Amino acid sequence: METILIIDDDVQIGNMLEEVLTREGYGAIRAYSGTEALLLLEERRPDLILLDLMLPGLSGEELLPHIKDIPVIVTSAKGDVADKVKLLSEGAEDYLAKPFDTRELVARIKVRLRNTHGTAGVYSCGGLTVDTRSRSVTANGVPVHLTNTEYAILKLIIRDPDRVLAKFAILENISIDTPDCTESSLKTHMSHLRAKLRDAGGREYIESVWGIGFKMSGQ
Repeated sequence: METILIIDDDVQIGNMLEEVLTREGYGAIRAYSGTEALLLLEERRPDLILLDLMLPGLSGEELLPHIKDIPVIVTSAKGDVADKVKLLSEGAEDYLAKPFDTRELVARIKVRLRNTHGTAGVYSCGGLTVDTRSRSVTANGVPVHLTNTEYAILKLIIRDPDRVLAKFAILENISIDTPDCTESSLKTHMSHLRAKLRDAGGREYIESVWGIGFKMSGQ
């Protein structure tokens, strides 16, 4: 059973979410503050997180950078476009403004979990697999050896294969792991990454979206 962590200090909303998730066949665990969630994540690893922003202790914005390799859907009353763009660029997989239709929430959860194949730390798309637990990459079963920067870029893109990632978002998200990557060198790293994947798998795995950035190519 896939487990979803609900991080929300509103008891009524949390109860509603837990009821919906349980009805859909998911396991649900709760945290009522950012600080409690951080402690919980040291002991347990959910398959997905529903994160409110206005929390006691650590706020949702402060907690987000501490969440690694777990898809996060932000659920917040903050519906400003700038807020959404900022959180998506900082690692959130999706953003759903309150109040929302629970049917839409369930649909988005299913998409995010399907993209990770329900296996924590393993991401697959069109024959390409990234296992963050062993830091291994294979294309149609062929091992692909990447530099730290190439691996960080690929891990970021494959986590959400349908999403187009802007260049600035890629740079911001990989800066902790690879601070040496700059706007001028990103093009070179991306070119080398795409060539290595193409040589191993015999096809293009990452496509350029003109004027915006990059995404996984057709699955």
